[in-house]
Amino acid sequence: MSETPKLNRPWLVAVWPGMGQVALSGGYYLMAKLGMHLLAEVPADGLFDVDFVDVKAGLIQRGQAPRSRFFVGKDPSERHDLVVFIGEAQPPRGKYRFCETLINYARSLGVERVFTFAAMATSMHPNDHCRVFCAATDDETLKPLRGMGLTLVDDGHIGGLNGVLLGAALERKLPGVCLLGEMPQLFAQVPFPKASLAVLKVFTKMAQIDLDFQELSEQAEAMQEQLGTILDKMEQAYADQRRDEPLTESYAESDEQERLSPDDQKRIETLFQQAAEDRSKAYILKQELDRLDAFKEYEDRFLDLFRT
Repeated sequence: MSETPKLNRPWLVAVWPGMGQVALSGGYYLMAKLGMHLLAEVPADGLFDVDFVDVKAGLIQRGQAPRSRFFVGKDPSERHDLVVFIGEAQPPRGKYRFCETLINYARSLGVERVFTFAAMATSMHPNDHCRVFCAATDDETLKPLRGMGLTLVDDGHIGGLNGVLLGAALERKLPGVCLLGEMPQLFAQVPFPKASLAVLKVFTKMAQIDLDFQELSEQAEAMQEQLGTILDKMEQAYADQRRDEPLTESYAESDEQERLSPDDQKRIETLFQQAAEDRSKAYILKQELDRLDAFKEYEDRFLDLFRT
């Protein structure tokens, strides 16, 4: 961990991979639009293992354990500085101890409130209004959420570190909120930026942050149209008793991966240069990397944009 900076009444947002990339997309969007920079990295301390290695041009690369990093941005309105924690993976063991480490560091920064983002898979159609569900660590924190038109998680559980972190926060008497964006259960393994957008709109309203949602809104609309078309074809296939053929074709298209063309590589380099000069454009870069299914390859370089 790095030296503890002096922050103004900071709030913490913690995200990990999950359904629809709802949490990660929200976290990355905040980082890009608020000009955040790297604050600290949490040592793996044996919590993670190396599950795979990358191969480039036939050569095996060194394996690397998932990384866990804090990023920070100052609030020009001097309400709440913002700390975003990005975890590349959830540890397979020692989850609560890991969360205690995060909460202890958050308290050393003076964090006043902890947020986690997550997805709530339902039977919704991609074109439906995307609800935001919520749960909080205490009645006082939950009270203002009731007046925002959110849907309370009345019963059940929040799986993974999205919930465990808030349990650790509760143990340390640190208020916490989980915001869950609704997404179609049928497409749980597909990115659904519409849910990320809904969650961010709620969070920025609570934090009184002025955020430009243009890129995320455009991405959400494009994916909504794509998934709506796929679902319409699936429903038509079911009605015609020809389920398998459209399903196979749809998923074959989404699974198809091609090597980056020279034009794609040139466009990526241009976007990296633009993002280095203006960090607010970093999400446009991430959107392009996602479109090309190349973000994993460029992830470290992307996050390096936020080092200073």
